[in-house]
Amino acid sequence: MADVLVPPAPLPVAPQGARASGWYGLIFLIATEAALFVYLLFSYAFLASQAPGPWPPSGAPPILSAAINTAILLASSLTAWWAQRGIEKGASGRLILGLSLSLILGAVFTGVQAHDWMHKPFNPATDAYGSLFYTVTGAHIAHVVVGLFILACLILWAAMGRFSAQRHLHVTLGVLYWHFVDAVWLVVFTTFFLTPRLG
Repeated sequence: MADVLVPPAPLPVAPQGARASGWYGLIFLIATEAALFVYLLFSYAFLASQAPGPWPPSGAPPILSAAINTAILLASSLTAWWAQRGIEKGASGRLILGLSLSLILGAVFTGVQAHDWMHKPFNPATDAYGSLFYTVTGAHIAHVVVGLFILACLILWAAMGRFSAQRHLHVTLGVLYWHFVDAVWLVVFTTFFLTPRLG
């Protein structure tokens, strides 16, 4: 009768190394999504340059709420980075705490954004500016929602003990996507809330 070899520890089920499978896939995904926002923002710039009257037609949108929301999203990126650094040192508790804070801050950002949408003096059918505003910010909030789902999955997997100092590529990729979402918002915020005040 043949002997059965039983491994002394569970076999690894996650990729190892900073450039394992998935890394380049996410990089190409981010490049594709970045191109989408470049096209949308180019449309905004083109229409603004061709506008016969003032741009935005209803005046520059209020900036205070958007600025606070920007700070919230940047804070979520900071806590995600802190969480990632934690698991790189094997601190799974720090990973769960940091990602949970990012998830909460991202949800607050989404809620504030939805509230602001409902109180704008224009809507997508008002004019070209309104259409672009809701299209671009809507595309961004869709990416935020995807990012929130990714963070929730990472928190669940971390609680199940799937990550370690040696194997945490999923965390690296998830946090990288979240940083991308934050970087896009900085460009959107600058375009819609800052440049109208610069003439």
